[in-house]
Amino acid sequence: MSLMLEEAQSAPGCLRAQWQANAAHLAGLGRTLRESDLRGALTVARGSSDHAAAYFAYLGMKHLGLPMASVPPSLTTVANAPWRVRGQLAVAISQSGASPDLVATQKALIVGGARSVALVNTPDSPLGQASECEIALQAGVEKSVAATKSYLATLAACAHLIGAWAEDETLLTALEALPPTLEAAARLDWQPAVDALIDVDRLLVIGRGAGLAVAQEAALKFKETCAIQAEPFSAAEVRHGPMALIGPGYPVLVFAPPGPDQAGLLELAVWLESIGARVLLAADDSVGARQLPLIDAGHDDLQPLSVIQSFYVMAARLAVARGGDPDRPRHLQKVTRTL
Repeated sequence: MSLMLEEAQSAPGCLRAQWQANAAHLAGLGRTLRESDLRGALTVARGSSDHAAAYFAYLGMKHLGLPMASVPPSLTTVANAPWRVRGQLAVAISQSGASPDLVATQKALIVGGARSVALVNTPDSPLGQASECEIALQAGVEKSVAATKSYLATLAACAHLIGAWAEDETLLTALEALPPTLEAAARLDWQPAVDALIDVDRLLVIGRGAGLAVAQEAALKFKETCAIQAEPFSAAEVRHGPMALIGPGYPVLVFAPPGPDQAGLLELAVWLESIGARVLLAADDSVGARQLPLIDAGHDDLQPLSVIQSFYVMAARLAVARGGDPDRPRHLQKVTRTL
């Protein structure tokens, strides 16, 4: 068993530990954020953490009605932008909390007037120390280069933070109850995806809404662990320029979990098949035409966690089936230090 597969399957336990460790802390932080009457949020992250930041921003805008945007670190480290961000929350997300560009950007936003919080998996990291509040991901040491359990832990922490900030008890209750669902998601059989993708060199990955963040993450993992040129798109955008790529048999992975976006995603999957694409449709039991099963996470905002849990297990097995080592992707290392 690869470390990637082992760590992906351990994610539900990490989420249990995270909830138990962080519930009181985040309840207090939620009160502080409400009392601060903030006008928006800026996220600071790279790679998988930036995909999690997109999920955070989507949930934040949905529940709080506040604008939220990702800040390119080069605006600080290269362009030296004169930040004026009073009334904003700077949310920095990192597994290691050690990348100099993220630390520099967080510090610059604080100097510019922002409140600050860091979501990190490493205690006493430079990023956590630079921020006024730290949320520990509680994922434990992650040995595989490909992030899995730490990404799921980050999504959970993001949902927890938004739920606490918005006082959304329905979301918080569903999040607390999520680990058994993810355990079931990790056991689902996605062998048809391994069989279909074992020899491909490119594909599209499609999601929508909060699910776009995990489509982005899945595309990265295809590149990172399987050497497949995978590109993520929103279902609302893919009929534009990307459709010029589609030829007979072109593989397209569509994430269509339960929720308000599902009908449009299913319609798109049918259309893609009509123009010759090789569609791999991931959906729940209500969709008879699916090729890949999904477990309903019990809340619209948490469906992306169920999706990526099942995907990670498949991706780890696909990497091995293609003759690769998902724990040691070529040219990559666990901590990337950029300035």
